[in-house]
Amino acid sequence: MTPLDRPAAPVNISVNHLRAHSAMVSWNVLEGEAVIGFAISQQRQDGLTQRFIREVNTTSRACVLWDLNENTDYIIQVQSIGLHGESQASKRVHFRTLEKADHFQSIMAQGDPSVEGLDISRRLQTGEMLIIMTVLLLWAAVIALFCRQYDIIKDNDSNNHSKDKTKPLSVYSTPDYHSGSLTGSKRTVSSVSIIKV
Repeated sequence: MTPLDRPAAPVNISVNHLRAHSAMVSWNVLEGEAVIGFAISQQRQDGLTQRFIREVNTTSRACVLWDLNENTDYIIQVQSIGLHGESQASKRVHFRTLEKADHFQSIMAQGDPSVEGLDISRRLQTGEMLIIMTVLLLWAAVIALFCRQYDIIKDNDSNNHSKDKTKPLSVYSTPDYHSGSLTGSKRTVSSVSIIKV
């Protein structure tokens, strides 16, 4: 196996979608290279940890680095894997992960990374927040209107019941049963006169 059988080193290495504990590395390969995979060397700049990632039988030109330490400097190099071996390592690329506070600010400032195969929770954009707020306000208005209508109906119902209770008894009873009424005394007199005859 000669060096000519190996693919050329990847080019245009870039690190984007930086987070507190992750980052995405992407690269290009030269046109016409028979590349079947990649290998990534990742290490902290202080030399405390080092990791190797190797993938074969893939045409991917990007890889997400997980379990990074926040606010930490890293160095990466990428190699192409061909049918007859690996390429030379690419140029060293330095990057620094975000702090958690910076991570949340970057979430608000930019959209999600569209990384295939990643289960990253979707964040609400400004337009979606406006729609949600509008719907909530409409619901609040409908509920307030319903409560007001319910109070009006309840007040009307209680007023009708109180009017029924205060109606004079003459509506429900005949004058014959009113004590001390004029008609009642006349009948008493007439009945007495009948007894005398």
